[in-house]
Amino acid sequence: MKRTLGALLSAVLLLGGCATTRLVDSDVRSFSSLPAAPPSAAYRFERLLSQQSYGEQQAQIEAMAQQALAKVGLQRNDSAAKYSVQIGAQAQREIRYDYDPWWPGWGPRWRGHMGFSHGPLWHHPFPPYTETRLYKHEVSLVLRDLASNKLVYETHAMHDGLWADSAAIWPVMFEAALSGFPNPPPGMRRVNIEIPR
Repeated sequence: MKRTLGALLSAVLLLGGCATTRLVDSDVRSFSSLPAAPPSAAYRFERLLSQQSYGEQQAQIEAMAQQALAKVGLQRNDSAAKYSVQIGAQAQREIRYDYDPWWPGWGPRWRGHMGFSHGPLWHHPFPPYTETRLYKHEVSLVLRDLASNKLVYETHAMHDGLWADSAAIWPVMFEAALSGFPNPPPGMRRVNIEIPR
């Protein structure tokens, strides 16, 4: 009895712990020509003309990227920068419809000698599909050596999920995008990071 109660309590605690976090799974692809990153290398942000018109919003996104850059040893110093960093972040909502051909009121019906066809047989109060709202988030980061003006690092991360809070998702996506810096593995990879729910 005590063992059963203990197992039940453990399962409840485990489920409770899972409910307090969620997973941000990012598909990441990176390219690098850096053999190694200089210790405490300094950088400055470089903004596209289109980003300059969104000063406050762009500054917020740069602050998110700055945290991730600090974790890989890069420090912002506009006056003594070795690199320039150009970032991008976007989010869009997508609605996916999954149709069920055998939903009541739909599916195959007999049309005499013409054979079977699909279409409504009678009115049904529910639609013959399920609707799912997804939010697609993307971030990108490009590192340029200011002395040679050459691109030395490029990375992209994508995440599809049910959550719309970009302010919580973009920071960990920048972290995922910089995983493996400065020598990331080749090809597409999945990077999973848990954040508070």
